[in-house]
Amino acid sequence: MNVSRASVHPVEVDPTTTDRGGGARGDGGNNEVPRVRVKDLQGMPGTLGGLVLRICQFAFAVVGLCIMATTSDFPSVTAFCYLVAATGLQSLWSLSLAIIDIYALLVRRSLQNSSVVTLFTIGDAITSTLTFAAACASAGITVLIDNDLNNCAENHCAQFETSTAMAFICWFTVVPSFLLNFWSLASR
Repeated sequence: MNVSRASVHPVEVDPTTTDRGGGARGDGGNNEVPRVRVKDLQGMPGTLGGLVLRICQFAFAVVGLCIMATTSDFPSVTAFCYLVAATGLQSLWSLSLAIIDIYALLVRRSLQNSSVVTLFTIGDAITSTLTFAAACASAGITVLIDNDLNNCAENHCAQFETSTAMAFICWFTVVPSFLLNFWSLASR
């Protein structure tokens, strides 16, 4: 005959569950504090602010790209070719992330996954560095043409300066996205 016997299994008490008197609290040992998730800041991936930043990045990059590409003599200067390439890459990157943000907002999905935030952070770092470097190089050439050579009458200085300004404004809209993603990644 199999008779069930009562057995005693020792249970270890977590030091945080005991009170000063050494006895266990009366909450059944379940005193795990629920993790509180900080509300997603506007500007982070999957938020309306993030979508607005991505649309602004895309718009400024495309405007700068189109203005520079419509000039006839931009291919003769390497810095301007670099600006076209960098703003083209920036516009593709911003458009793809804007589409992802739209999807996340429509299905109410959070994009705060560690691998997604890492990808966004690295992509923003690369594209913002390229855009800033191209804008600085183009600004140097426009200053050379306008101020040093006094050769603005024969060139498209207004288009060069406008395209360079759009690249800088694009970079100014990429920086908050990068910093928020980097902060989110670093605070994990």
